[in-house]
Amino acid sequence: MRKRLALSFLVLLWTAALPRYLAAQDLAITNARIIVGTGTVIDRGSIVIRGGKLVSVGAGAANANGVQTIDMHGMTAMPGFIDGHRHVNTGPNEKQQMQDLIDAGYTTVLSGGGPAEGNITLRDHIEKGLIKGPRIIPSGRIDIANSTPAKARADVRQQAAMGIKFIGEMALTPKPGPTAKEIENLRAMVDESKKVGVWIQIHAVSPQAMMAAVDAGVVKLVHTPHFGWFAEEDAKRVAAAANDNKPRFRDGKEWPEAIIDGEGRGREAGYKAVNARTFWDAGIVFGYGTDTNYLAKAGLGHELKSLNLMFSMQDIIKLMGPNTASYIEMSDQLGTLEAGKLADIVILDGNPLEGYWNMLKTKLTIKGGVIVSDQR
Repeated sequence: MRKRLALSFLVLLWTAALPRYLAAQDLAITNARIIVGTGTVIDRGSIVIRGGKLVSVGAGAANANGVQTIDMHGMTAMPGFIDGHRHVNTGPNEKQQMQDLIDAGYTTVLSGGGPAEGNITLRDHIEKGLIKGPRIIPSGRIDIANSTPAKARADVRQQAAMGIKFIGEMALTPKPGPTAKEIENLRAMVDESKKVGVWIQIHAVSPQAMMAAVDAGVVKLVHTPHFGWFAEEDAKRVAAAANDNKPRFRDGKEWPEAIIDGEGRGREAGYKAVNARTFWDAGIVFGYGTDTNYLAKAGLGHELKSLNLMFSMQDIIKLMGPNTASYIEMSDQLGTLEAGKLADIVILDGNPLEGYWNMLKTKLTIKGGVIVSDQR
């Protein structure tokens, strides 16, 4: 997995050269097909945005005087894309990387790559208007394999003090399964996380690793297993153990070079697709996270194509919207186009319900009421 190094001196170079972020705009989007994200589709509707939030979403013309009106000519409006675990971090290429993400339609990203300090710096660069980009939720990581329970607890407290809410760039040994030391440290981390209000995320890429993580109290899992088939009874056990109605993610590692233990050139893709549907059918709320630093638009196309093997477009819209918002603990603000939520919207020149490829036709990206990408 590629990492990005923090280069703090870049802040001084950019400060004088780049404009500050625009304030949230008051907008009315009219004549749009609106995919709300709840299962409701409005064929010809309007959206009114004030102060960065959705004021109204409904059929017919907008009732909004004195605001900028954008006629979408029958294009599709849907919730801004959320990536619940993407490998991004501060660095010399962050300006272009973040622009590529908003051009692809991403409005929120949980940054799962690199150290916490770099993730915080990236978030701050965007929030201060030094660069444009999606909303960044920074995460941290702990060396679970080479720690002790006492140190693991201390590391959790330290990251919580930094403002980190998700600790997740940690993997358990997939084969033959996690070591006793890993499990001991993980249990300590989970226990401490409950005291300081932090979420522990685990990369569990085999059935053995996933069941061990669940038994240790982990309820946020970054992967579906792509190293061995997951039994239906075990999937139900995962759902029952979590009991949190939170999503679980598929993997997106390079293929086939990074297949664990050379597990067949193609078999891995079958594992994760079938395991994903097994989880979905068992009642686990399945969400979207790339777990890569691939090119934004090309990577989105790859992920959607893979998901479409086992999920309908209605399923994909649900797992990319409300399910992933649930995973990052922002269901009250993101994931659907409903009054009171943040105005995160992507406008597409096509109907996603007719095929995933239409989700690659982004024309306009709005984040918190600000047009951050206009490709019309």
